[in-house]
This record gives sequence, structure tokens and C-alpha cells, in this order.
Amino acid sequence: MAASPHTAFGCVWFTFVEPAAEDEATCFALAARDGDPIAVAAFVRATQSDVWRLCAALVDAQSADDLTQECFLRALKALPEFAGRSTVRTWLLGIARRTCADHIRSLTRRRRLDRRLKASAPVEIANPDGLLAVTDLLNRLPADRRAAFVLTQLVGLSYAEAAAIEKVAVGTIRSRVARARTELVALWGQSTTV
Repeated sequence: MAASPHTAFGCVWFTFVEPAAEDEATCFALAARDGDPIAVAAFVRATQSDVWRLCAALVDAQSADDLTQECFLRALKALPEFAGRSTVRTWLLGIARRTCADHIRSLTRRRRLDRRLKASAPVEIANPDGLLAVTDLLNRLPADRRAAFVLTQLVGLSYAEAAAIEKVAVGTIRSRVARARTELVALWGQSTTV
């Protein structure tokens, strides 16, 4: 086991690095961590095919390129914390696995939302002119109010879910929906008197 000296606040201590640091890819990662730009490219080249194969196996070959890129973005951001206690492949494939899991969770959420939208969509439109009138009224609303109204009143999401999608507070969604209702009533009154 090799000892690596570290200093902080005037103190020196040693971190023991496992023999895994002697692996070529791990050495590239450690050098990249320490600021060597050439080592970054060598690290990616040495490990890219392993990451791609894992992503293709866990998700699919069509998504593997994007997932590999996302994995390396995460890895390079986390590289300063890599201590070399295991091989860089072990560390990197853990990041790749989490990247794939996040992707699958995202797809699952999207599919659930699609199913909810399909389930709540009317099968047959009795009055196409009425639908056009409603769409026209909705399009007259400001974008933020329209989104809050559609997500909660037409799609059927809770205020909390709509707030998460819009990245605002739940109270903001409630306020936007209330204002949208008021504006829609006013717009409807104007359109029926014309």
C-alpha cells in the first residue's frame, strides 16, 4: 500500500491508496484530478468503451451515447473527490449505473404522464368549434398562467406536481390558476357578447 501525503491547516497526514491506483486508467484519473489536461483525455479514452457497453446493456444501444456523455460529465465534475481507493473503472461504472437509473426513472415518469394525458383526453369531440374557442381562450392567457391552469385543471396534476414541473412554489401555482380562471371567465364573457 502506498501512502500519499496531504496537508491542511499546517498539518500533514497520509492517505493510504490501495494498489488499484497502479491500474493505468486509475493513474490517468488521478493525474486528471490533479489538473493534467492530457490525462483527462487519456482517462476518457481508456474507460469510454466500458461505460458505453454498460449503458447499452442497462438501457439500450440507441441511448448509450448520450448516457455515456452524461456519465463522463458527472464523473469529471466529481473527479476531485476520487481518492483512488478502488480502480477508476469501479468508481466510474457506479456513476454510469446511477446515470442509467436516473434515465430510466425519467422515462417512467414521462410514460406515466403520457398515460394520464391519454386517459383524461376526450375520445370524441362533440363540438369541434367549441374546442377551438376554448383553445383560443387558453392561448390568450399569459404563458405562466396558461401552464398552471392546463397542468392542474386539464391534465389533472396536483398543485404540488404542477409546482415541481414549473419550478415554483405551490402558492404560486394556486395564484396563477385563480387568476387564469378569472381571466377565462372575463374572456368568455367578451367572446359571447361579440
